[in-house]
Amino acid sequence: MRIAVLNGPNLNLLGTREPEIYGTTTLAEIEARLHEVSMGLNVELVFAQFNHEGDLIDTIHALGGRAPAPGVAPELRAKANGALVNAGAWTHTSLALRDALSGVALPYVEVHLSNIFAREPERRHSVLASGARGVVCGLGAVGYELALGGLVAQLRAAK
Repeated sequence: MRIAVLNGPNLNLLGTREPEIYGTTTLAEIEARLHEVSMGLNVELVFAQFNHEGDLIDTIHALGGRAPAPGVAPELRAKANGALVNAGAWTHTSLALRDALSGVALPYVEVHLSNIFAREPERRHSVLASGARGVVCGLGAVGYELALGGLVAQLRAAK
């Protein structure tokens, strides 16, 4: 089983960006921990972080096996069985991202470090949630691990 872990804008700044909201764990540390968890689950993970929305959409098309991927990193060109998606600010605004995920029928769990429903009004709505298998928010870095375990369990149960 192959799972993509896709992170949106500014998540490359984790560990230093607003640690009172997002914590002090870096994205590299989250990825390292997820790699350890994935070994116990016997799944392959691929990781990517995007500050440009179109690049993320092109990658989703490739991971869904539905479009050529000339501009997509080679490790992200092979079809994935599912994804963890922390779209950052695009969560609240990007119908294009939601359409890409549903257009290629890529099962995903939406992940957020902070509790988006306890934040500013503009962050309390997710355009991605209605298509997600689940949403994990407010649990910090461990939320990624919980999301991975949940997605893998759902995908295996569906086989």
